[in-house]
Amino acid sequence: MSGYKLFESEYKFMEVVWKHAPVNSTKLVLLCSEILGWKKSTTYTVLRKLCERGLLKNENATVKYLVGKEEIQIQESKELLEKSFEGSLPMFLAAFLKEETLSEQEAMELKRIIDESRKEKGE
Repeated sequence: MSGYKLFESEYKFMEVVWKHAPVNSTKLVLLCSEILGWKKSTTYTVLRKLCERGLLKNENATVKYLVGKEEIQIQESKELLEKSFEGSLPMFLAAFLKEETLSEQEAMELKRIIDESRKEKGE
């Protein structure tokens, strides 16, 4: 999945596509101008690069995504854990919670997510 590594500007572009896909490429140029402040040439350059990398498809002037937002988020989360926390989710949470306080609702939501994950894996 290393080919899916996105720069911040590419991620912002992908967010526009994810939100509006399938989208006509001319409409995408207008959206990127409004939302990102990009020129037409910038939009088409980034579009071409992301198509070459297999994240997007531009066929008959219609842009579709081939890789969803969740897939990118999962990959980037794993990379952050590996790079900064030796792959340890507990280490990440301990570091995060030193500066943040969880509400009761957030704590319950995390517990629910953990419980569901364990059930799916048969634990």
